[in-house]
Amino acid sequence: MAQAQTAEKTDPEELLQFSSFYLGETLCGINIKQVQEINDYLNVTKVPLSPEYVMGIMNLRGQIVTIINLSMKIGLLPSVINPKSRVVITRSQGEHIGLLVDKVTEVITVPQQKITSSPANIKGAQGKFFEGILHTSDNELMALLNIETVLDDESLRRTEGN
Repeated sequence: MAQAQTAEKTDPEELLQFSSFYLGETLCGINIKQVQEINDYLNVTKVPLSPEYVMGIMNLRGQIVTIINLSMKIGLLPSVINPKSRVVITRSQGEHIGLLVDKVTEVITVPQQKITSSPANIKGAQGKFFEGILHTSDNELMALLNIETVLDDESLRRTEGN
C-alpha cells in the first residue's frame, strides 16, 4: 500500500541520478542515493562455506564489508579482477555490501519518465534484479539494478554474521 502512495507522488519530470558501470558488456546503473563510495579492489578475506558469488569480506575503515561478485550474483559470467575493476560500496538493510564491477563509467542524470520497465531478462541476467531500463544519450541500453532484490538473500546475510 505504501508503494502505491509513493508512486502517486512521484513526479515523472523528477531527475534521477545513476552511477553507471559495466558487468562484462552489460551497462548497469545504481541510484546514486544507494552508493556510499567506490573503491579500487582491496584486500579481501575469503569466507569458508559462503555462496559462490561471495568473494569474501574486507575491513573498510573499521566496518566489515561483504564483497560479492555482482555479475555472478545476477546470472552473468563472473567478473574477473583487472586494473579497471572497482568495488561499489552500498548499504542495504543496515549492512555495508561491496559489489565487484568490471568498470565504473559516469553518473547519469535522467528524468524519471525516460525509465521503462525491464524485460524478463537482460543479456542473460534475470529481470527480477532490475527496476527498469533506459536509453543513454549514446543510445546504449542501461539496466537499472534493484539493489534490494539483488541483496535480499539469507545466505548473503549469514556471511556477515547475522
